[in-house]
Amino acid sequence: NSVILLPALSPSPKVQGTHPDCSVVLHFQEREVECLERIHSESQTLALPGQEGCPTEWDGVSCWPALPLGQSRAVACPDILNVFKKPKGLIQRNCTKWGWSLPSPPYHSACQLDTLSSSNDTEAKARHFVTMKVLYTCGYSTSMAALLVAIGIFSCFRKLHCTRNSIHIHFFTSFILRGTAVFIKDSVLFSDESIDHCTMSTVTCKAAITFFQYSVLANFYWLLVEGLYLQTLLLLTFTCDRSYTWGYILIGWGVPMVTVGVWVLTRLQYDNHGCWDDYSSLYWWVIKAPILLAIFVNFLIFLNVTRMLAQKIRCPDLSKTHKQQYMRLTKSTLLLIPLFGVHYVVFALFPKHVGVDARLYFELVLGSYQGFLVALLYCFLNGEVQAEIRRNWGKWQRSMESNVFNLVTQDFTA
Repeated sequence: NSVILLPALSPSPKVQGTHPDCSVVLHFQEREVECLERIHSESQTLALPGQEGCPTEWDGVSCWPALPLGQSRAVACPDILNVFKKPKGLIQRNCTKWGWSLPSPPYHSACQLDTLSSSNDTEAKARHFVTMKVLYTCGYSTSMAALLVAIGIFSCFRKLHCTRNSIHIHFFTSFILRGTAVFIKDSVLFSDESIDHCTMSTVTCKAAITFFQYSVLANFYWLLVEGLYLQTLLLLTFTCDRSYTWGYILIGWGVPMVTVGVWVLTRLQYDNHGCWDDYSSLYWWVIKAPILLAIFVNFLIFLNVTRMLAQKIRCPDLSKTHKQQYMRLTKSTLLLIPLFGVHYVVFALFPKHVGVDARLYFELVLGSYQGFLVALLYCFLNGEVQAEIRRNWGKWQRSMESNVFNLVTQDFTA
């Protein structure tokens, strides 16, 4: 019997999804589709008279091309990272009068499956992801509660109503949307363990991912608005101009809306598979490029504001009160701009399979507490807010004391 050797099928570059397990699933699905197309094509071709053999077959792992009777064929183990220990192992099958023989040696013996060899590793990974989910759920819940309180404070006290705090409220809202989007995405993708989230392709799933991408974009663009407003305020020397408000709203909510709309149309037209949560597609740059642009512009604003601030503080004609006002105004935004952008830029420059654990920790766990940090810097540690709360608290206490005094005097005079 003659033996025909086939090279391992190399994985398509599209397969690298957000999760390694999904990469494996999608890889074998693509190989199966290619094999079934080949089988369909061969079925349309009439076989030559007297020619016997085994037709092309998909065995769930490899595609075995048609073979004449009495011959053998060998294929290498599928070339998938982190799945097989011996990717150069060979599996052989013979074409007999009864059809294809069983693979020899079996796949698990010839290739040594990593994923099947250690159930302890799988359980450890499952516990790790459950722990991370608990941590980022607590983080987003804490952030959303703090942001709602902060929005309530800015809305209730009339003295705090101004363009600056209105922008803060929009910024807080973008964080609340982001946390809500994370919870919605988790409920859609991972609520039912029986659902294969790697191949899910429903309207609900795609809508959840689209809402998540919009909230992330809005988050970065409202940070950009914070930077733009700070720079404008320094240039105008604290002149509050409400004519810019609608422009800020268009940047903060409008640009993400247009970007996500273009991304949705692009995915529908050219890459409408799965749940749109794979970051390996080139169309992902429709989302990534505007985010990187916002971070880059914010970095330039950061440098320019720092320069302007240094010049104003060194100015001998500037009073101590104004210097403190400049410092109080700029410290929050100057802290947030590098804090939000640095980790995104660093991870954007590396392939998705590099530093997966660090990426997940920064984006999910630490990222979930960013909203709480924003509420802390812009509201709870804001001297103006603290003074207004103390003033209204003292006013409320005096009002209560006055009411109690009136009740007591009424009792004595009755």
